[in-house]
Amino acid sequence: MINPILPTSTIGILGSGQLGRMMALAAKQMGYIVHIYSPGRNTPAGQVADCEFKGAYTDLNAVQAFARTCDVVTYEFENVPAATAEAVAECTVLAPGAHVLRVAQNRIVEKTTLQEAGLAVTPFRPIHTLADLEQAVAELGTPSILKTAASGYDGKGQVKISDPNQVRVAWDALHGVDCVLEAFVEFDCELSVVAARGDDGTFAPFGVVENDHVNHILDVSIAPARVAADVADRAITTAQQVLETLDVVGVLCVEFFVARDGRVLINEIAPRPHNSGHLTIEACPTSQFEQTIRAVCGLPLGETAWRKPTVMVNLLGDLWRKGTPDWAAPLALPDVHLHLYGKQEPRPGRKMGHITVSADTIDEAFATAVLARKKLLVLE
Repeated sequence: MINPILPTSTIGILGSGQLGRMMALAAKQMGYIVHIYSPGRNTPAGQVADCEFKGAYTDLNAVQAFARTCDVVTYEFENVPAATAEAVAECTVLAPGAHVLRVAQNRIVEKTTLQEAGLAVTPFRPIHTLADLEQAVAELGTPSILKTAASGYDGKGQVKISDPNQVRVAWDALHGVDCVLEAFVEFDCELSVVAARGDDGTFAPFGVVENDHVNHILDVSIAPARVAADVADRAITTAQQVLETLDVVGVLCVEFFVARDGRVLINEIAPRPHNSGHLTIEACPTSQFEQTIRAVCGLPLGETAWRKPTVMVNLLGDLWRKGTPDWAAPLALPDVHLHLYGKQEPRPGRKMGHITVSADTIDEAFATAVLARKKLLVLE
């Protein structure tokens, strides 16, 4: 059990992107001191933290020096080396534990662990050699998706195999590293469930969110998801099983495919706040970021019911292609909330911010959110 870590204590965050920024803002609002550790300087999270530690994740002496300044440490992305997390745990409280990172940062371990727990995952095969891949394609068929076992996100580190003749090209494209081959799932929609679990086993899910991706990057999130009640119930039940299987203390997101035959399949997990949960800032009494702070500090978990239908649209660096976006234009629309992440360099595909809109209906929220993003574009 975590002894409650109360406001005025120091929370450390490994990683310094937008998730760390919003976690830090939530912690600061609650009265905590926030320390950030990452290889960068003047980072999105560092801009709002009390102290920004710059160092490599592999510099375990520097990592432990940082950890000793904190009463609890969490992380904002799952590619922090597990050895780094274990080094932190030698010095202070770490939540979620390093064992969760070890599962989440390797797709082979992740899918095997969940499958062995009796949970429905997309059909897959572990790939270590070209011969493994040839055999797996013969078993799973095409189309299928080859993904690196580690370090892939937003569509990076994956190749679609549409024909068995493409096996060698796909293998070479990912440089022969360990991979998983996943069967291509014909799906009706993609869902996510962000949920928290306290160290006493208390489970607090946010509702089911419907997600639409463009070029493998999340584009729009809709809450509540437009799915049948039994589908939503299965997604939440599965999310609870995931958090219990991994003994998570903190927040974790489970992403799902809803197959055309009705199956609800786990696509992947992320043991931290998630892009699709950003809308909880406006949509719920407790945001995913405040919930993270509550969970890792051993405090009671907050209320997560939707206040109103809410839609979030991501703002990518592509919006800057004709100049600085017109920030004033969307803010003239009703119930538009703008979040920018403090990133200095907009690049195509880079997440620079998001807009959230709540309304009486999903259709109204969706239309306003899409219009708000469109108004950002500077016309020639």
